[in-house]
Parts: sequence; C-alpha cells; structure tokens
Amino acid sequence: MRRPFTTCVPMLLVVALAPAALFAQTPAPPAPPAGEPKLAFTAPAGLLLIQIKPDSTAVFEELLGKLRAGLEKSTDAALKEQFANFKVYKASEPMGAEKNALYVVVADPAAGKGEYEFFQILQKVMTPDELRAPETQEMFKKFSTAFAAPYNKLNLTPVK
Repeated sequence: MRRPFTTCVPMLLVVALAPAALFAQTPAPPAPPAGEPKLAFTAPAGLLLIQIKPDSTAVFEELLGKLRAGLEKSTDAALKEQFANFKVYKASEPMGAEKNALYVVVADPAAGKGEYEFFQILQKVMTPDELRAPETQEMFKKFSTAFAAPYNKLNLTPVK
C-alpha cells in the first residue's frame, strides 16, 4: 500500500536536510588549559566588540555595574590594576540588520595573562556566599541572554 504524499514529504525533508544540519553545527572551540584565561589579549592593547540585543541594553549595563562594584570591593591588586585602564563605550549606531547595540571595550594596556571574559571576572569578585545564592544563577542566565553574539576580540599593537 502506498503512503499518501503528505506523509512522505516530512520524511523526505528530514533526509534531505540532515547533512546541512550536521555541517551547520560548528563545534565549540577547545577549552583553555586549566588556569588559563578564557578570554585574554596577546598584544599590548585589546578591544572587545560586544553586540547586545536591542531590548537588553539595561541588562548588559547592570552586568557592567556588578563588575565595577565587585572590582571596587576586591582585594586582588592584580585584578584592580588590570581594570584601572578598562573603558567601555556604547556606539551610537546600531550593529547589523538586527539593530543590536554595540559596546566597545578598550583595555589599554592589556594584562598579558589577564581574564577579560565578563562572567569569569564576575565570579572572581563575588564572595562564596554570593556565588551560592539561588538568585545568582538566575542573574547569570539573565545576563547571558542579553548577548546577541559572542565576543569579538582584537589584539592591538601600536604603530610607530
């Protein structure tokens, strides 16, 4: 007995699109070795271009506020020095067809082995009690959903 055409079409689509789905999935980059920063600069200065969803700029700026507050209360001298010349700018122009907000982060000078991944830094400056608090996981989830794309990193060397 022949199957009706309408039941064959979904199966045909699955079979036809399976190779495309497999190739479209790019594997995550390998994790850095233990103790190595996830996001570091290898040049004297660094720049991060961060796209934030247009309706999530307040959430991202809340994340920045938490980072600043954590850095102010931190007793880690190296971390404080690393972020002494850390500046964040918001571009006036939207980014891409999605009209994402573009934030530009400048680290000049950049710390050679310093961590610049915001969630890693936030974990460093939070107390153990803050990290264990139930609302912390919700906060991290809220912050991570604000990002429209992964960090774009540029290592910058001065031109003489």
